[in-house]
Amino acid sequence: MTDPTQTRAQQLIGDFAPKLVELTDGVLFGDIWERSELSPRDRSLVTVASLITSGSTEQLRGHLGRAKTNGLTEPELKEAIVHLAFYAGWPKAVSAITVAKEVFDS
Repeated sequence: MTDPTQTRAQQLIGDFAPKLVELTDGVLFGDIWERSELSPRDRSLVTVASLITSGSTEQLRGHLGRAKTNGLTEPELKEAIVHLAFYAGWPKAVSAITVAKEVFDS
C-alpha cells in the first residue's frame, strides 16, 4: 500500500536509498523541473526523448503520464517515438511504443 502523501521516489525507494530520494525530490523535481527557461511541456518532451534513446522504459511509464499532464498529446508522443526510431534505434522505439500503449490504454 502506497502513502499518497509521499512523492513517487519516496514510495519506490525511500527506505532503501533516502539520499537518492532527497536529490530526486529536491534537486531534480524541486529545482531543475521548476526552472523557467523551458516550459514543463518542453521538459517533458526532452525527458521522454532521453528516456527512449537510453532505453529506460521503466522510468518512461511515469514520464509519459507527466508529459500528458504537461500538455503533450498522445498523437504528439507517438510521433516523437516514431521519429526517434531513426535516431535511437528500432528496438528502443518498439519498446517505447509498447510502454506508451500500456500507459495510454490504462
